[in-house]
Amino acid sequence: MPTNFTVVPVEAQGGERDSAERDAWRQEEEEDNRDRGSGDGISRESSPFINSAEMDRGNMYEGKNMALFEEEMDSNPMVSSLLNKLANYTNVTQGVVEHEADEDSKRKEVKPKCSIIPDTMKKKVNSFAAETRTDSDQDCGMRSIAFCYSTLVYQVPRMGTFIGVYLPCLQNILGVILFLRLTWIVGTAGVLESFIIVFMCCACTMLTAISMSAIATNGVVPAGGSYYMISRSLGPEFGGAVGLCFYLGTTFAGAMYILGTIEILLTYISPSAAIFKAEEVGEETEAMLNNMRVYGTCIIILMAIVVFVGVKYVNKLALVFLACVILSIIAIYAGVIKTAIDPPDFPICLLGNRTLSKRSFDVCAKFTERNNETKTTNLWLLFCNSSLPTAMCDDYFSLNNVTEIQGIPGILSGVLIDNLWSTYSEKGSIVEKKNQPSVSGSEDIKIAGRPYVFTDIMTYFTVLVGIYFPSVTGIMAGSNRSGDLKDAQKSIPTGTILAISTTSFIYLSCIVLFGACIEGVVLRDKFGEAVNGNLVVGTLAWPSPWVIVIGSFFSTCGAGLQSLTGAPRLLQAIARDGIVPFIQVFGHGKANGEPTWALLLTAAICEIGILIASLDSVAPILSMFFLMCYMFVNLACAVQTLLRTPNWRPRFKYYHWTLSFLGMSLCLALMFICSWYYALIAMLIAGCIYKYIEYRGAEKEWGDGIRGLSLNAARYALLRVEDGPPHTKNWRPQLLVLLNLDCEQLVKHPRLLSFTSQLKAGKGLTIVGSVLQGTYLDKCVETQKAEENVKALMAVEKTKGFCQIVVSPSFRDGISHLIQSAGLGGMKHNTVLMAWPQSWKQTENHFSWKNFVDTVRETTAAQQALLVAKNIDLFPTNQERFTEGNIDVWWIVHDGGMLMLLPFLLRQHKVWRKCKMRIFTVAQMDDNSIQMKKDLQMFLYHLRLNAEVEVVEMFENDISAFTYEKTLMMEQRSQMLKQMQLSKNEREREAQLIHDRNTASRSAPAVKASVAAAMPEKVQMTWTKEKFVAEKHKNKDTNVSGFKDIFNMKPNQSNVRRMHTAVKLNGVVLNKSQHAQLVLLNMPGPPKNRKGDENYMEFLEVLTEGLDRVLLVRGSGREVITIYS
Repeated sequence: MPTNFTVVPVEAQGGERDSAERDAWRQEEEEDNRDRGSGDGISRESSPFINSAEMDRGNMYEGKNMALFEEEMDSNPMVSSLLNKLANYTNVTQGVVEHEADEDSKRKEVKPKCSIIPDTMKKKVNSFAAETRTDSDQDCGMRSIAFCYSTLVYQVPRMGTFIGVYLPCLQNILGVILFLRLTWIVGTAGVLESFIIVFMCCACTMLTAISMSAIATNGVVPAGGSYYMISRSLGPEFGGAVGLCFYLGTTFAGAMYILGTIEILLTYISPSAAIFKAEEVGEETEAMLNNMRVYGTCIIILMAIVVFVGVKYVNKLALVFLACVILSIIAIYAGVIKTAIDPPDFPICLLGNRTLSKRSFDVCAKFTERNNETKTTNLWLLFCNSSLPTAMCDDYFSLNNVTEIQGIPGILSGVLIDNLWSTYSEKGSIVEKKNQPSVSGSEDIKIAGRPYVFTDIMTYFTVLVGIYFPSVTGIMAGSNRSGDLKDAQKSIPTGTILAISTTSFIYLSCIVLFGACIEGVVLRDKFGEAVNGNLVVGTLAWPSPWVIVIGSFFSTCGAGLQSLTGAPRLLQAIARDGIVPFIQVFGHGKANGEPTWALLLTAAICEIGILIASLDSVAPILSMFFLMCYMFVNLACAVQTLLRTPNWRPRFKYYHWTLSFLGMSLCLALMFICSWYYALIAMLIAGCIYKYIEYRGAEKEWGDGIRGLSLNAARYALLRVEDGPPHTKNWRPQLLVLLNLDCEQLVKHPRLLSFTSQLKAGKGLTIVGSVLQGTYLDKCVETQKAEENVKALMAVEKTKGFCQIVVSPSFRDGISHLIQSAGLGGMKHNTVLMAWPQSWKQTENHFSWKNFVDTVRETTAAQQALLVAKNIDLFPTNQERFTEGNIDVWWIVHDGGMLMLLPFLLRQHKVWRKCKMRIFTVAQMDDNSIQMKKDLQMFLYHLRLNAEVEVVEMFENDISAFTYEKTLMMEQRSQMLKQMQLSKNEREREAQLIHDRNTASRSAPAVKASVAAAMPEKVQMTWTKEKFVAEKHKNKDTNVSGFKDIFNMKPNQSNVRRMHTAVKLNGVVLNKSQHAQLVLLNMPGPPKNRKGDENYMEFLEVLTEGLDRVLLVRGSGREVITIYS
């Protein structure tokens, strides 16, 4: 190693020495590169997984032990290097960290900086700093640089289980519902039913946490949390749908927290701050909702600005918000203990058994003594028409006494027995005390104007479930911070389950304690009107109700800010994954990663919840989205467990697929228990997103469980299909489409795929195949290119199927391989579709008539149908529409009814939908054409096919001179082609002989002798000039005599008869179907004698001459259409 460099600490040098220092580093790097350069001069590629700049490549191949694997090591890391990198795996969260780093960058400019260290020197710096001692200034400088480097690379925030998972989950779970609605739920549903509600919801989240723990411990969890786990476990479709539902739930949770904040502010802190006042009795609720909308809009704008400019401070205030929650809960338990010693004084005023609101009067009595005089109170004026004792009063007021009871009788009072059972009521009902004597009076139409405590909504069990469930959400808070954890696989399960256990204990104990300490009418008083407008849970707290009021206010504020901070980042993560195209714009933001556009959308959606203005109406909405998210977390765990994929190896062992299935079922049940119509809407939204991603989203392969489930289902289905051939009722053409490719691996006839999609309409099996001539090792790149081109064209033409490219030394053998082996198990093709070889008469064409005829024979031998599209380039594209015209079927031979089925399938597509179907059949001399037409019409009626029927009569007549001459010309052409082929072979042989002679003449005499000695057959093949000339004249004479025989030959009688049929049938078809949009025709089979193959092509050419679009159909022989149901 060179020793001619000096390392100087950065803090001891100014800016003028930076360039000198970088030059020293650069010189050292160049010398190292020269020292470790390989002798072959070939630069090795760096591994995509291991950063080769951070390790000494000079030592990688040192020694000969791994020389055998040297080629693999250029692209794949050694095991030792891989383990070293995995042991030092780090993951930095996105979003907040970058924002804080950007905010702190200005303050850090005045501090010492680390100079620029080349990548190739980082390992040396670290190792040198570890070995040096403190007795040298140079060592100190190196350690300084090493410290700077290690600080930049390895110093990232890492939190443990308590700070990173437990406390965030605790803070997110304990929130607004606990302070504002839990007492009301206990009073309405009773202790027993409330216990059932809380237990169901907590069991749901606990089962979900177990499933989430299994997923989180199955490998490293990057930043992304719950969305990452769901999407990578269930695939992009489910991941995007559930991710967006989770985003909407988080956004509406922000709206709920903001509404809770305003409710605390306007109801318990400063009622005078209300903008809208109730002008008449009964308008209090509407005025409150309007206040919610105005204040909520202002607060959401303020919070959005705070999140936009000061995310860092929101996160730093999280500890303050958490402290408020913890102190409030401690105050509740302290208050419960105090009630056993000295219950607080909160008297409740009752008229009979009806609870009175103390907002309108101060003395709970009808009369009061003042200066030895009995006077009526303010309460009297509320029920009577004057202050006089003889005034006209409400019947119920007159018949019942006014009494006072303690609102907080204490834990030892035995009030728990009274609060065990539910007290559901209609909207606008009066809150009444059970077992309290009262006398019923005549119904007063002005009961709404009396100072009673009324219920604001109709209550029943399922409504309370929907309102309560948001109080147990927040279990994903730990997984959402997975990038900040030291050991996410350990912290997420431990912290989440511990937080759920803690909060479940708090909720369940609070239910019992509330029922044991607080009077039932106070519990059912949602807004604390009977206790002078105090927060009900605050009346129980010690030392003051204001502890709960202030604590709940700040905790709800903090929860709202955190929702507005987390939701945009979740949307940004989904947008950056690229699985939902229409939200990709929300993946952009500021330079430091802040999701600006996502924040604006979040604020807009949150405003929708604010405009609803009722906390009780918003809570079920977000319950739906969270329950759907939890349901799919359980589904993901159950699917992965049941599939037993090799990669499913979670470290968390306390899970089972039955628990996941139970959690999923419980989530689904809770969705419909909360609100069946909200559940249907949420599922509809998720379903629409799923289908949108499936059809328009980006293709992602994440190794998810749904793909594994699909593979298992496909395997099971294939094994079932393997049992036997399909029934005639289930038969449909399963196509093998044979394509021709040009020299650039592009499809020659793209409209063949258009016709395929029109014929299939996305149903059944389609295999698109092609053959490349050569060997696979030589054609590997061309094969990949051809496959990409074919798949791209299939996507354009909307042809759903599979692509298969075969490389074979012979084009003929490649086609044979495709026909024999394409498909898998029972999912094999039964029909081959190919284009007519237009240039079959050209002998240089690769797809010559020989290959075509052999393909026809092989499909027949394989009992497969064959479709040959002639003039395929004239066939319509998928964008064209025929507004009129006919599809003509010429039914000459019955070979399974495929001619009848194909027009029906074509007319299902928009291109052919308006075309009419006509069927022609040919009657011979002895046939009854009238009866044939009736029978054919009846047959089509039973087949449920609508088509016009026509019987064409073909009478016997003499063979025309035209037919005779055409047959003669065909045979002469065939014979001439054979002679030309022989001549070609002779020319090739002659060229080879001349090449051998010239090669031999250029060689030296010594070389000639050695070659002659080694290869004596070469000497025998040497041609003299005389022998060459004689052979040349001999071949010439043979060719001349052969051509003379061609012009003297007579046509074969069998060929004459076949040509006669082709010419006559072509004339009939042209007469009837020349202007048809498509003509389907029986395709005659090739001759058994292979010597007449070229004549067979001529017959087919004559048969279809003059027609624009022709589909030659050759059935497999089995019935493909039936009259039976």
